Formats: sequence, C-alpha cells, structure tokens
Amino acid sequence: MTQPTQLDRADSRVRHDAGIAGALRGFVDQVRSGDLGMLPVIVGLVIISTVFTVLNPVFLAPNNLVNLLFDAAAVGFIALGVVCVLLLGEIDLSIGSMSGLASAITGVLWVNAGMPLPVTILAVVATGAAVGLIYGFLRNQFEMPSFVATLSGLLALLGAQLYLLGPTGSINMPFTSSLVRFGQILILPGWAAYLAALLPGAMIVLGAIRTNRRRSAANLSAAGLSVALAKAVLLTAALIFAVWYLERGRGVPLMFGIFVLAVAALNYALTRTQWGRWMFAVGGNAEAARRSGINIRRIRLSAFVICSSLAALGGVFAAARLASASQQAGTGDVNLNAIAAAVIGGTSLFGGRGSAWSALLGVLVIMAISNGLTLLNLSSSLRYMITGAVLAIAVIVDSLARRSRASNGRA
Repeated sequence: MTQPTQLDRADSRVRHDAGIAGALRGFVDQVRSGDLGMLPVIVGLVIISTVFTVLNPVFLAPNNLVNLLFDAAAVGFIALGVVCVLLLGEIDLSIGSMSGLASAITGVLWVNAGMPLPVTILAVVATGAAVGLIYGFLRNQFEMPSFVATLSGLLALLGAQLYLLGPTGSINMPFTSSLVRFGQILILPGWAAYLAALLPGAMIVLGAIRTNRRRSAANLSAAGLSVALAKAVLLTAALIFAVWYLERGRGVPLMFGIFVLAVAALNYALTRTQWGRWMFAVGGNAEAARRSGINIRRIRLSAFVICSSLAALGGVFAAARLASASQQAGTGDVNLNAIAAAVIGGTSLFGGRGSAWSALLGVLVIMAISNGLTLLNLSSSLRYMITGAVLAIAVIVDSLARRSRASNGRA
C-alpha cells in the first residue's frame, strides 16, 4: 500500500483545520494578534442592554426596541458615510450640518415649493454629492487637511441652512404625508421581515459554495462547508428570533430595513469590488497604493462624495422622523453620534480597517445608550459624558489592537 507523502499529510491538515474547530482556533489566534474585529462592540452591546434592562425592564420591551430602530436609521445613514472617509484616514466634521441642510432643502422644495417628493430627494442627494466633490477637490488639489476643509464646510452649510429656513426657523411637514408616515409609522410586512432574516444565511452558504468551486477550478484544496453552514444557522436563528420578538410589538420599521439594505450594499462594494479593495489599500498605505497604480485622488473623491450624499439622505430620514425641518436639525450631538457610531463599531481612525457593518452595530450602541438614559429620566449631560467615555474606550481599544498587530508583525 502506498504511504502518504508529506504533501498529502499537509493537505489533510489543511482540510482538517478548515472545519469548525480550525475556524475557532483561527478566531482565537486572530484575537490574540490584536485583530478584535466587531467582538468589543458586540460584548459592549450585550452589557449595555443587560444594565439598562436591570434598571428599567421597559428597555427590552418590543415597542421600545421598535422606537430605537426608528431613531437609529437616520443617524445610521450618516455613520455609514463616515465609515468611507475613516477607511482612508480622513474625517468629515460637516456631516451634521449637511444633514441639517438636507432637511431644510426638503422642507423648502417639497412643502413650500410643492415639488414631487422623489425629485426633492434627488435634489437633496445631488447637493450632498456636490459638497463631497468640493471637499475632495480641496483635499486633492491643495492638500488641504480634511479636518480643516470640512470644518469650514460645517460653518458654510449651517449658514445655508439658516438662510433657507428664514425668519420662521422651521418648516412643519404634513403628518398624513407619505414621508412622515415613512418616518413614524410604516412597518415591514411580517413575511418580508422573515424573508429578509433568511437572506444573510443563504448568502453565506452560496458564497462558500462559489468560493469552493473557484478553488477547485484552480486545482486548490476546497474547504468543507461546515463553517459556512454553522455561521449561516447561527445568524439565521438570531435574526429570526429578533424579527419574531419585534413582531410582538409593532414590527420591523421600514426605514431601518432600508438602512440595513444600504449597509449590505456598501459592504458588498467594499469587499467584492475593485473599488473596495482600493479603498483599503489607500487607507492602509497611500504611498504604496499610488506606486501600485491606484488613482488615489479618485478614491478620495469617491469617499467624500459618498459620505456627504449619505449624510444628506440621513437628513431626509431625520426630517421624516421629526416631521419638521428646523434650525436645530443636524446640530447638537449629531456629529458626535455619527462619528462615534462608526468608531465604536470597529472602524479605525487610522484608516485601512473597518466594515460597513460597523456603522450598524455602532449606531445600535449609541441609540441604546441614549434610549436607556431617557427611560431612566437622566439628563442629557450624562448622555454626552457616557457616550464620550464609550467613544474614548473604543479608540483606546483600537490603538492597543493596532499596537499589538504592529508588534506581531515585527516579531
């Protein structure tokens, strides 16, 4: 009988390590190397939920969670855009003012001028894209730091918002309108919510099958499907339970469902397209990316355009939620919450590391803190302090993880 060669034994070990046990060992090694991924924010979300539930059981009531998801959608869209600029090591400090200006434009064009809502939304998003183009131009042409460019933009956009709203300072939107109903009432049908809960698990399995086929076609060893199936089963079970629990109340908000769809779309763009690979390359090492032939200016421009456009869309969602456009829209803690959500969710301030899903997890943490403190009748000052502390902890964890990865790389 032929004895197994060293190559056969190595291939056997590769196949063995590709199983669930190997995946667990790989995850432990990944954590030890400093790449914590989304683990800290998931643990933090569990701790926050547990603490607030003990202090006030209403926190985990289905209808309260539905309201939390309604509130999370608007800030989530803004945080999703922040992820793009942070991946490049840049920043946009005008996202709050952009969302406020977007709400003002919505009120002026839709309510006062009577323009159709779809045309109004297109005009709002186009305005956000134009602002992003200006930031990208200033960064590329004059090497103006994004901190300075967007800080000046913050003031300019705030001034434009005040000018559009005029002396009245606010524009009320009809409560019976489709936009306000979308922001306060509309819920996904139960069948649609359950179908959406099944899709991520199905995509995981299909992606694993497609990867195995490509590896087999290239004469490479194909891992088993046990890990993908385990991930799919656990994720699907969690999502179905979440939908079932929310259905005990009002259900899954339509605007939150659209936000999750946008997160999935951006995640696909970042992980499955050339543009996404270039984003991470530029964020990791801009000079190396330039020498490899990547058009850094175009990548920066796209990131700022996407960020401002999503901030504008978030402003429309906020106007729908509040049923008004006012001088207070986009001010206060909007900037803090959006940037904190992206960072707390796991996107690095140093660039080159992050995920679209970090905006989703981060905004849930931010909204959970805000909602829980409101239920406890605590002042907004405590909310600011606690949110700031959570942001500081997230940055510290990111810095320590970055230092750990650097030391392991030297070793």
